[in-house]
Order: sequence, then C-alpha cells, then structure tokens
Amino acid sequence: MAEPTIDAGAGPVALRRSPLAHLAARMRAAAVTGARGVTLTEWPFLTMVNLRVAPASEAAARIEKTLGAPLPRECGRTTTSGPHTVAWLGPDEWLVLSQTESAAVTAELRAALGGDPGSVVDVSANRTTLELSGPAARQVLEKGCPLDLHPRSFAPGRAVSTTVGPVAVLLWQVDDTPTYRLFPRSSFADYLARWLLDAMSEYRGPVNVIEC
Repeated sequence: MAEPTIDAGAGPVALRRSPLAHLAARMRAAAVTGARGVTLTEWPFLTMVNLRVAPASEAAARIEKTLGAPLPRECGRTTTSGPHTVAWLGPDEWLVLSQTESAAVTAELRAALGGDPGSVVDVSANRTTLELSGPAARQVLEKGCPLDLHPRSFAPGRAVSTTVGPVAVLLWQVDDTPTYRLFPRSSFADYLARWLLDAMSEYRGPVNVIEC
C-alpha cells in the first residue's frame, strides 16, 4: 500500500484530532539523518476494517473479489491490491488497511459478506498509525520488541501482533529502508510515541569508537 493520504474535506471529518497531534512538532524535531538516520511520523485516520469470515467459504471468495486480493492464510502474511492491504490476525480474522474512505470500504465488504456467518466492523477510530523509518529503525525497535527483526526472519510484507515496550501493536514492515508501520490502540499511542522518541535519541549523538 502506498503512502497514506488524508482527506481534509468539510464536515465532522475535518474536525477530527489525531491521538498524537500534540506530539507532531516533537516527532519532526527528533528526526535523525545520515547513516544512523531514523524518523517517526503519525499517519492518522487510516481506514481499518476488522474482518471475520470462514476462509474457505463462498463469502470469503466474494470478499477477495471485492478487495482485489486474496485473504492471507498464514500468520504474518499480508496481501496488497491498489489502496488495500490485508493483514492476517488469526485463522478466520484479518485487518483491512485502506486509503479508501472507511464507510465505503465497510459497506462494500458487508455487501460481499451478505447474510453469511462473519462480521465486518469499522475499527478506524480504535488505532492510529505510527511510521518508523530509516537505517536505524530496526535497532530502535529491537530495544523493546521481542521479535527477531533480522531480514532473514522479518522482511517487507510481514505483519505480526507483538509488543513494543509494554504496548501491544500490529507491526508491519513496509519496505527495505527499513520502514515499519505500528498500529497501537489510540489510548496507548502517546506512551508508545514517547517510548520510540526516547529510543531514537541516542542516534543523534556521535558514534563512539573504542580503541584497542
């Protein structure tokens, strides 16, 4: 999925305030450039739809046709088509991440589900999106994430439920930069952002060289 875009149209949507709006300036100031570079950005209001359906059902096939992408069948897998990325959450559960307006995506998926067993729930307000990117991004995460994030184990396209610091997140690696997107609950976003900013701070200083 490409870089998220934000619709700043009129009405209630334009009045929304993201969970991390108060930290925007601090995140910009914390950016580090160069070989040890790392940046932290919030992408608020990304459409997120929780989907539950039997994976081998006719309803699942209709949903896949609507999304233009298969529902991933293995832990950690994602699939992408156009504005939609689908992340595996469980054997019959997925999170649809989209750049399309949430009401439209939810309505289309509910229509595809029809009267079959399952659920389609707009959870866009439940989480926000933090993007951590740069040569040092993996090292920052490794300070508090129990996953093996080495490229041999975790690569672009992988998305896993884990913890960063004490905060539960869905962690998705987007590219080889590396760039990661973290999806914490909105109520924990402030804590996680501050934790990441603190973890980033050492990369602003000079590299210590130990002489033998």
